[in-house]
Amino acid sequence: MNTPKVVEHIVKWLKDYAENAKVNGFVVGVSGGIDSAVTSTLCAKTGLPTLCVELPIHQAESQVNRANEHIKQLKERFSNVEEVEVNLTSTFEDFKVVVPNVESSPKVDLALANTRARLRMTTLYYFAGLKGLLVAGTGNKVEDFGVGFFTKYGDGGVDLSPIADLVKSEVYDIAKYLEVPQSIQQAQPTDGLFGDSRTDEDQIGASYDELEWAMQMQDQGKTTKDFEGRKLEVYKIYTRLNRINQHKMIPIPVCEIPKELK
Repeated sequence: MNTPKVVEHIVKWLKDYAENAKVNGFVVGVSGGIDSAVTSTLCAKTGLPTLCVELPIHQAESQVNRANEHIKQLKERFSNVEEVEVNLTSTFEDFKVVVPNVESSPKVDLALANTRARLRMTTLYYFAGLKGLLVAGTGNKVEDFGVGFFTKYGDGGVDLSPIADLVKSEVYDIAKYLEVPQSIQQAQPTDGLFGDSRTDEDQIGASYDELEWAMQMQDQGKTTKDFEGRKLEVYKIYTRLNRINQHKMIPIPVCEIPKELK
């Protein structure tokens, strides 16, 4: 990958899109992870106003520290960057109080994790509406179009996706080129939605390098018959998630009414 040219292409794409949409700039949720760090830096490089928003909900201190380090560095490098922190912990706790108590359900933890993501999306769009900004998505290609590892109408609720055609290894290459803080480049990827130390790999059962490989194999038309051992296990993980999460990756189905019924 020609990293400098890819960066130049994305920055131009972002700027052209914003100018054609007649908006002021971008708002990005900054988590302390590699994807949001790269996305916010690319937005900042457009020269347009870029608002970095921290949205902690019972967040691990290490994640908050990385986000702060990144935003501080970004503000030192780019005069068009601003920041705001909105601690949504109390909002999240209030939500849990007013909804029916279903702690006995095996799906409650996942439902609440997705609720965190949707509270953050709502907050980003509040600032977008207030300041005339576009919400920039932080999902990469493996997450968005491979295994669907994002929350529908949460971190998947965005106006545009600057890095969604890049696999994770390419995001890391760009992060290095953009001089994203080493603490972020070296951190284990995590969505931070469960309030514990679990990583993306813990949740998915495979690393991003393995998922990239499986994505390539599927594109080549390979099947489970072509693999054994760990490769077979990873390929099954990838194809299962790709299948069950298609509802996140395709347009919302619309029931079309036959003309003769109207």
